[in-house]
Amino acid sequence: MVEESLNYNNVFHALADETRRDILLQLNSGEKTITEIAKKYSMSFAAIAKHLNVLEAAALIFKRKQGRLQVISPNPQTVADITEYLKQYEVMWDKRFNNLENILKEN
Repeated sequence: MVEESLNYNNVFHALADETRRDILLQLNSGEKTITEIAKKYSMSFAAIAKHLNVLEAAALIFKRKQGRLQVISPNPQTVADITEYLKQYEVMWDKRFNNLENILKEN
């Protein structure tokens, strides 16, 4: 069941940005520090921190302190919830395309 408290607007807003999507891809290989994430981009550390705040607000990542470092890890549950949410649209469009296909075959 899709978690009702998940804010879909925040998630889709976060995913609308290419840099944030790329950050999530980086996290596929495991958790990283903010510094490790920031190395890849030609933007300020503050700009990366803002991107991470958007991802955290959307519940797509977790931040935790490890000594003086902030470690970022992905939140797979949010991805699973969004996938489940989007499945209803997949079902709807499959039905529509199947209906269209049947109409076209009849003519």
